[in-house]
Amino acid sequence: MKTNQVHGRIIFHIDMNSFYASVEMAFDPALNGKPLAIAGNPEERKGIIVTCSYEARAKGVKTTMPLWQARKLCPELIVKKPNFDRYRQASKAMFTLLREYTSLVEPVSIDEGYIDITDISTDKNPLVIAREIQSRLMEELLLPSSIGIAPNKFLAKMASNMKKPMGITVLRKREIQEKLWPMLVGEMHGVGEKTAEKLKTLNILTIKDLAAADTIQLKSLLGVNGERLKKRANGLDQRPVDPESIYEFKSVGNSTTLPKDSSNEHELLAVLKRLSQSVSNRLKRKEVLGTRIFITIRYGDRRTVTRSEKLNNPISQEEEIFLQAKKLFELHWEGEPIRLLGITSTDLIEKQEAYKQLDLFSFETDAGEEPILNVIAKINKKYGDNLLIKGIKTNTQHNETSETSFNKDFLRDKKD
Repeated sequence: MKTNQVHGRIIFHIDMNSFYASVEMAFDPALNGKPLAIAGNPEERKGIIVTCSYEARAKGVKTTMPLWQARKLCPELIVKKPNFDRYRQASKAMFTLLREYTSLVEPVSIDEGYIDITDISTDKNPLVIAREIQSRLMEELLLPSSIGIAPNKFLAKMASNMKKPMGITVLRKREIQEKLWPMLVGEMHGVGEKTAEKLKTLNILTIKDLAAADTIQLKSLLGVNGERLKKRANGLDQRPVDPESIYEFKSVGNSTTLPKDSSNEHELLAVLKRLSQSVSNRLKRKEVLGTRIFITIRYGDRRTVTRSEKLNNPISQEEEIFLQAKKLFELHWEGEPIRLLGITSTDLIEKQEAYKQLDLFSFETDAGEEPILNVIAKINKKYGDNLLIKGIKTNTQHNETSETSFNKDFLRDKKD
């Protein structure tokens, strides 16, 4: 693979417009031009808008809005449950099309990605290539898209957000003062609501303010991310388009909204148990272990608490995850009725690279397993890694339509 030049690159960010809704319209043209929403569990209170068509947005319907509220704003709203198999197939087709132009394609999620066309732009004008890609996505797959064109990934991402739907925007470094800096800092890619609130304490309200901010103050407030965000605000981003990054899983998590607010401890612990099983299954399927556990508690008044703990040893077993989550829950639950619970495992490491730090509590178990582990290690050394692993490696497919990390999970079969 050719290595990109850090300077003078031409990067596209392709962002599919209202992807789930657009896929449904492509499957059923009768939905075209109508207010359409994709929502989980439409029959229950926990139905939340995952995405919606631009016709629905014109009526005030928004992503993450409760379904009851959306129907109040738009009584004629058509609601469909997510069909993840259909979306996964559409995503594959989209990225297959992009790879016809270059091998430097980096999927970011199921409906967006970067491509580096530096090496092919000598034959064609970048705008011509962008228009061709956008037209083909629409004509061949019936899927609308917006494309940002810039010298780096950050600016390309910002550019693709500037014109939706079906926009093509060029953002050059010399244009950032005019196009980028007047924007509110909360509109900047990489700055969430909480970060924007923190930045306000330094009187940083716009991207221009962030670009001119004191680096030491930013690092004190946000750590290394503060310095990184300042560089982005000044249009600096040297990250290459990396096709291999799709195989890097930084976190595995799942959350669920309860049918009704609950303060029943037995019921809440049962929910944590189910979430632990789901997270464990996915960690094992990806052959990774987590070294930090997060829990999320959202109360009936929508106040959300997130707490985490760094682990001494990497884990993936359901019982280990549950014990850590239960400990965090009992430590931080205030006894008030809960609407949502979530568990996330982060700081992941590959199973074959994991090591366990023996302590007084795990030594006896580990020592008991040592003979069989030694046999497995010897066979693998002689005949190749992963010929044998402790336990059984399965290809069991799990129903994940209710999980929160689908945008990453769709990548799991790209190695096939």
